[in-house]
Amino acid sequence: MTDRKASRTRETLETRIDVAVNLDGSGTADIATGLPFFEHMLDQVARHGRIDIRIAARGDLDVDAHHTVEDVGITFGQAIAEAVGDKRGIFRYGHAYIPLDEALSRVVVDFSGRPGLEYDVAFSRARVGTFDVAS
Repeated sequence: MTDRKASRTRETLETRIDVAVNLDGSGTADIATGLPFFEHMLDQVARHGRIDIRIAARGDLDVDAHHTVEDVGITFGQAIAEAVGDKRGIFRYGHAYIPLDEALSRVVVDFSGRPGLEYDVAFSRARVGTFDVAS
């Protein structure tokens, strides 16, 4: 199997994002976005996916979190796609149900290359800490 690592950088007028992933890691995370809740969620991806993730993000957080979150997502996705490479030796898709304290999370991943996201979450408040979750 080839070395399944990749690094990507994205720079816009609003952000500077540096991401490195190792798909065959141990689940370590070094994440600095300025958004504690977002960092916690990315840490969970690393820990439970056993993916080593390094993310350094600077964004216009004085305006809001939108650009930082969006550009981290784009850059992280590009790094994952590069690290997966020709997809040899992996299943095309998978799913999991994860019981949490007061919720049941369902995650489905498809490495077909077609973009898509369905996000159906009802929040009881507009923010988690300082992180805006309302649409």
